[in-house]
Amino acid sequence: MNIELRKNFLWSLVVPTSMGVRITPANGQPVHSSDTFHIQVTSAETNVASVASYLGLPVKVLTTFVKDSPISRMIRDNLASRHMAYEGVELEQGGPWGYRHQFNIADSGYGSRGPRVHNDRAGEVGRTLNVKDFDLKRLFEEEGVQILHLSGLIGALSPETSNFCLELARSAKKHGTRIAFDLNYRATFWKGREKELAATFREIAGLADILVGNEEDFQLCLGIAGPEEGGKDLAAKIESFKEMIRRVKKEFPAASVFGTTLRQVINANEHLWGAIMLEGDEWHVVEPRPIHVLDRIGGGDGFVGGLLYGILRSWEPEKWIQFGWATGALATTSVTDYDQPADEEQVWSIWKGNARVRR
Repeated sequence: MNIELRKNFLWSLVVPTSMGVRITPANGQPVHSSDTFHIQVTSAETNVASVASYLGLPVKVLTTFVKDSPISRMIRDNLASRHMAYEGVELEQGGPWGYRHQFNIADSGYGSRGPRVHNDRAGEVGRTLNVKDFDLKRLFEEEGVQILHLSGLIGALSPETSNFCLELARSAKKHGTRIAFDLNYRATFWKGREKELAATFREIAGLADILVGNEEDFQLCLGIAGPEEGGKDLAAKIESFKEMIRRVKKEFPAASVFGTTLRQVINANEHLWGAIMLEGDEWHVVEPRPIHVLDRIGGGDGFVGGLLYGILRSWEPEKWIQFGWATGALATTSVTDYDQPADEEQVWSIWKGNARVRR
């Protein structure tokens, strides 16, 4: 079994997102005791899309901007440097207390000190993402899209973005675009909106072809029972996760690909990293293997990006999860939280465990 993709298309991958910036102390130091910081453009959804864009596939970002903001200009320039087209309206800032792009303040952790992330999203312009600001007929019917990737972060950001993601999914389904949905549960986003968001997420999941999430995502977004405690035995843990995915498939039979990552943290810079994927009725498992971690943020997005890239390239399913495992591992070696693969060979070398110098 394989996913049939639309043949006439302008865009391989389209992602709706709220763009912001991430601030990280230099040299792996804590935030509160630092005076030198690295700033970068970020969003989970463009983290996913970077795998495809750096490897030459046409990618489009749907977002919104603050008019005349230097951060907005920084974001546009960054997206262009990552080979991504973008589309979105500009909103007036509305004075010092108006709209702005979100700030993500991150301590990457080091050794025995775990990472800490502080999100500062007051006045976030991305919360205004609205379906009326985009021509969905042009996008999906005239231009054509192979895969629409949706994230639960955008789906839960505001009532407007929830409706935006839902309308995107409905339009994509109507025009033969495949839908990938990474659930990405965040408790602070769901507070006070649990019933509303559960209905929205279940409808999007029912339209999706590719569903990705961890045990918490499937439980809290979709109401699926999580994996039973598997003890210390790795085989038992994997079988428990498989049972969870079987329950997800039974509840959402329209999807044909289900994926989840496996991570055990030894310390901030050493993890065991694995993945499970169900494609049709076939299981594909990467048992957790040691990886070295410079910054763990973005590893999950890197996995999804590599998985979708394999699907877009029409590879055999076994290669989808292998490539996704390797792009997830690649993301953790970078000070940015997104992949910037030089070529496919670099990714496959990571999968093979070949870190020898190439001359």
